[in-house]
Amino acid sequence: MTHRRANRLVILAFLLSAAPLAAQQPAASPAPPARPEDVASVDAILQALYDVISGPAGQARDWDRMRSLFAPGARLMPVVRNPADGPATTRILSPDDYITTVGPRLEQMGFFEREIGRVTETFGGVTHAMSAYESKRTAEDAQPFARGINSIQLLNDGTRWWVVSIFWDGERPDNPIPARYLRGS
Repeated sequence: MTHRRANRLVILAFLLSAAPLAAQQPAASPAPPARPEDVASVDAILQALYDVISGPAGQARDWDRMRSLFAPGARLMPVVRNPADGPATTRILSPDDYITTVGPRLEQMGFFEREIGRVTETFGGVTHAMSAYESKRTAEDAQPFARGINSIQLLNDGTRWWVVSIFWDGERPDNPIPARYLRGS
């Protein structure tokens, strides 16, 4: 058997073995149409991202607006820490997983998150934003109950911006936000 034919057989075997896996994946439903002003720039989409999850207790959030910000197949991934000093892991959520698991708590308890600093890098259609945030229960709270960094990957497809993934970790005494990620530093 020639080397070229062996390579073709390997590729064919891979494709045939991958077909059942692909068939098991649910088809991603298309995102609702985005507000043009939400997806016009990096600043706009990040502002929309923070706005859509923020609001007082008892206020419903506009979850279709949130869905409209995310690319098909997008993921939200918090770092999860084992309370018994175990290793850090991630929890991988789709936007709909986030809406159904976290959304009710945001609406019930009140939640306001805002960006307090950012470092952004872009190459072609890819932008990575290290977005420092603070979280409060009410907009008037003097001090946040949490801070951290959202590592946000964005895509510009030539017509709009999309959130591809958000990977985040919270600030702790052993993990302070570095000054370079905070405004005015």
